Amino acid sequence: FPNVWCPGCGIGIVLGAFIRAVDRLAIPKDEIALVSGIGCTARIPAYVDFNTLHTTHGRPLAFATGVKLANPKLKVVVISGDGDILAIGGNHFIHSCRRNIDMTLVVVNNYIYGMTGGQYSPTTPLGKKASTAPYMTLEQPFDTCKLAISAGASFVARGTVYHATLLSNLIEKALQKTGFSVVEAMSNCHTQYGRQNKEGTATKMILAQKELAVPVSTAAKMTPEQLEGKYITGVLADIERPEYIQQYQMLIDGAQNRIVESEEAPKLAKSRKQEE
Repeated sequence: FPNVWCPGCGIGIVLGAFIRAVDRLAIPKDEIALVSGIGCTARIPAYVDFNTLHTTHGRPLAFATGVKLANPKLKVVVISGDGDILAIGGNHFIHSCRRNIDMTLVVVNNYIYGMTGGQYSPTTPLGKKASTAPYMTLEQPFDTCKLAISAGASFVARGTVYHATLLSNLIEKALQKTGFSVVEAMSNCHTQYGRQNKEGTATKMILAQKELAVPVSTAAKMTPEQLEGKYITGVLADIERPEYIQQYQMLIDGAQNRIVESEEAPKLAKSRKQEE
């Protein structure tokens, strides 16, 4: 169907993977809240018939947290890009992982700010070019998944737009997990990143993911030198931790019980006095 993305962009594949995951789980559309920020990926909510919220730059996780706290029954999902989530939204990302609030985050990582002019992002590989790094980038990139694991996310996985079926399965697992789930979707931006770094067409960039992606089981047998320049795919972390909404509800219930007890105490004392 017609959309705003460049022909060959991987974001449409991510959208398809997400929709298929939701369909397999048979989640009613009225029970989903899809939140995004600013950027190419953040246009996804415009193409789905869910509850949607298109927020300010870098703030989708903050808005999504508010949505989840206001209506814990909703399945809250955030889909946005590497720049939106890890640059201006970096603090929100870290603290969302730390809180372990029950939401799913899909980060589409194409190594660059695509919509705003091809600036380098926190995930742009060292030595690559961007409009704001015409010679090369000098900064070490974030590893989205390692950052999520270190900050405390319950479920962390990585897929690619080349391996679309695997990506959809990973999103499905993330949607079923209680706690904060992160799925990094490695994608292509041939219009900005590919052109500036001479990596070819959309087809060439997507096909390259076949060689760059290493399944987690295979990666366990490889050395750091062998993994240089590649990315590990599959489920990278799946742990059980106290979930924020559940803890919050326990706090509310405890406070309400204490209020009831404090209100009943004078009545009970008066009743005992009358009996005496």
